[in-house]
Amino acid sequence: MNAKDAIRSSAALSMMVLKSYVSDLDDAELTTRPGEGCNHLAWQLGHLVGSEVHLLNEIVPGTTVDLPEGFVEAHSKEQAGDDDPSHFHDKQTYLDLYDEVRAASLAALDAYPEADLDKETPEHFRNFCPTMGDLFTLIATHPMMHAGQFAVARRKLGKPILM
Repeated sequence: MNAKDAIRSSAALSMMVLKSYVSDLDDAELTTRPGEGCNHLAWQLGHLVGSEVHLLNEIVPGTTVDLPEGFVEAHSKEQAGDDDPSHFHDKQTYLDLYDEVRAASLAALDAYPEADLDKETPEHFRNFCPTMGDLFTLIATHPMMHAGQFAVARRKLGKPILM
């Protein structure tokens, strides 16, 4: 397995976990907050999609997809406290967008020269992602950073344990 294969494998596992955790949630349940001070699941899904677009544009500008107008703003830190379901999307829209964005990320990874994975990232990423390979890995694994909150929200909703 080479570096790109490892990143692809991490990306597949992360998406499998995320999709499993939302598989039996309905649209209304997406506004569940795992706990006080936590972001609800719809906001988190939008954050994951928007973040991946942003990060991919940092690595390979112009290789990602355009998000719907206002999408990034609706899922910004400033909107994290918004509980109005009408300001968010249905589950299928989030999943479709994420599939499209993830496909763009994987295509960019495929086209990215493997030797360049060792190159330094832009300065503002170096403290936590020093190389471009690290940044691709962050893209691949970002859903796992939120998986615990999805698991807690599922418990709160009385959903079965999936993993």
